[in-house]
Amino acid sequence: MGREAGEVDEAMAAERALLSPRVRASPESSRELLDPGFVEVGKSGRRWDRETMLAELPSMTPAEPIEALDMRGEQIAPGVVHLTYATEFEGVRALRGSLWRHDGHGHWRLYHHQGTPAAERR
Repeated sequence: MGREAGEVDEAMAAERALLSPRVRASPESSRELLDPGFVEVGKSGRRWDRETMLAELPSMTPAEPIEALDMRGEQIAPGVVHLTYATEFEGVRALRGSLWRHDGHGHWRLYHHQGTPAAERR
């Protein structure tokens, strides 16, 4: 496996971890995955910063993992990976994009996330 494929796989694993109830319910675990400059524009259109997300994420955590469908990734620069995927949760579908960057100390951190409402699959 080449370095580029390895970085994409590592970012995908970090994204899946962030979708798990165990990580989402723990501000300490989530903090490890969110970059200090983290910003999200959610499917509702709301803009989140890191501290707001860490404070509210435990209350938004479902009992079951959020499933990432058709996840794809591309290394866009050394230590920077862009992921795209879809989620379906409680009958609501969203298209998602995440920008992950390596912190140089062995950790991937989510820098930017965008959720966009999507029509149901046919």
